Amino acid sequence: MNNDIFPNIEQAQIDAYNKDGVVILRNALTAPMLTELRTAIASEILNPGPYYHGYATKGSGKFHGNMRLWENNPSFRNISQNSHLPDIAQQFLGSTKVNLFYDQLFVKEAGTPIPTRWHNDLPYWPIRGSQTLSFWFAGDKSTRESGVLEFIRGSHLWDRYFQPEVFGKTRAIDAYEKNPDYEPMPDIENHRDDYDIIHWDLEPGDALLFHGLTVHGAAGNTSQALRRRGYAIRYTGDDVVYDARIGTNKHLSNDTLADGDPLDSDQYPRVRGLQACK
Repeated sequence: MNNDIFPNIEQAQIDAYNKDGVVILRNALTAPMLTELRTAIASEILNPGPYYHGYATKGSGKFHGNMRLWENNPSFRNISQNSHLPDIAQQFLGSTKVNLFYDQLFVKEAGTPIPTRWHNDLPYWPIRGSQTLSFWFAGDKSTRESGVLEFIRGSHLWDRYFQPEVFGKTRAIDAYEKNPDYEPMPDIENHRDDYDIIHWDLEPGDALLFHGLTVHGAAGNTSQALRRRGYAIRYTGDDVVYDARIGTNKHLSNDTLADGDPLDSDQYPRVRGLQACK
């Protein structure tokens, strides 16, 4: 990694990630990367890619969502594969290789009251393994009023898989198939005092890094002035393999892989490590 772009991660940050399941990186995106990201988001909103999953809302705003953006937009590809981000992921994962699992966009315009329900990500994903890491980048100043992410500290250590549910009315997925090995998500929102809930206000270019089992959610964007452009990149490490279990997101599946296969493929490219694909 070029230390002139981003300094080496300190062990204390890695320790905090392993303990809490989430850590913040201030100024994770350089100024040119932030500009490139915002331009790419504007292009995506005007001409959505094939995995668009915006959500209906009763407010004045809109909730635009999409995934697997890098496959159709060179700017998202450049940010997710050709930047310092996979190097940072490799340090947190402690892995000899890094695969790009997928990327995702969450744009809540001002006045978009729809919340992001409490959930953890790994139950939605057709993979298994402990080395899973998400970056969530702020394209705008983000606060609780505008719907910044909140996390339950240490919940990745619960090792609990909660049944996926749709976040709202969308054309993408009507419902998730029930998996008998999953459990219902507790009513966290009405029992917030029972949990160690944390969040950070974010400036543009800041990033949250969190584990695939860390429970998180977000309120709606009740601000009438602030957009909330969030861009996520999901990376995986050595121990992650494909998992054909029921109940995962059909748009993330891969028909060329069998249960237990390494992820290395065109859809989940290896971006760091031997034979990394650029």
